[in-house]
Amino acid sequence: MNIIIYTVIILTLFYLLLRFITNISSKKLSKGLRILIIIGLIVLAVLFAIAGRYILTLPLTLASLALLKLKGLSIFQLISLFRLIQTLRRSGRFSFNQSQSNNTSNMSVGEAFKILNLDEKKKITKEDINKAYTKIQKKIHPDVSPETARLSTLVNEARDVLLREII
Repeated sequence: MNIIIYTVIILTLFYLLLRFITNISSKKLSKGLRILIIIGLIVLAVLFAIAGRYILTLPLTLASLALLKLKGLSIFQLISLFRLIQTLRRSGRFSFNQSQSNNTSNMSVGEAFKILNLDEKKKITKEDINKAYTKIQKKIHPDVSPETARLSTLVNEARDVLLREII
């Protein structure tokens, strides 16, 4: 008799859960599922690390980092964006305070090559420049993330400098 009661309770809860899931928007559902998977992978990685199975923690950690998204950018895109910012900061072209937004008028050709991640020693074409430009702009365009508008203008300027150089 208890088995029948428990089965009815479990099936009722399962029915209510499925009904709840069908009423949720797909965007909220995918975001919640992503968070649940990330938390699960991190918990598994920590449990494997505590148990001394360090080799198993690396794939779980990398999988959780690949799923992690911040403002529409994955962790790998954030790393490449960070490298771009570091290149610009080393050359003095980028600062996080907004008061230096006027100093984008004299970019050197070498800086433009670094910004677009092109090799200065190779002969480049207009298509190479546009391909590198498009690849970077897909990640940092202001429509993707409004915080990257300043970086986008620097990438635009780098493309213009290189296009002027090869013409």
